[in-house]
Amino acid sequence: MVLAGVSRRDTRADHTRTELAQQTRVGEALVRGLVRAQLTLALRLSLLVLVGLGGLPWLFAIAPPVGRVTVLGVNLPWLLLGVVSFPFLIAVGWAYVWLAERNEQDFVDLVQRPER
Repeated sequence: MVLAGVSRRDTRADHTRTELAQQTRVGEALVRGLVRAQLTLALRLSLLVLVGLGGLPWLFAIAPPVGRVTVLGVNLPWLLLGVVSFPFLIAVGWAYVWLAERNEQDFVDLVQRPER
């Protein structure tokens, strides 16, 4: 009885993998969902970078006194755009890779999930 349950689970996972390999409508829908999730993630993080880095020049143009502030003898705009921006971009890149891998793992888990 236990072996019958195990083979049924393998059959479901194999069936889903077959649908992906043969590019059936179900397989296409699964892949389309993964691509949509990855695209959404990329757009959200791009928007974060655009607002985070693109907003700084706008801030300095709107509020000139903020642009005249000095920290350790360096103007704040130079410090933010020339130094702080690199760790920010590295953090966003790391977050993208981590979240994209999580999306892919969720996809694999969905494909290999046994029938309930």
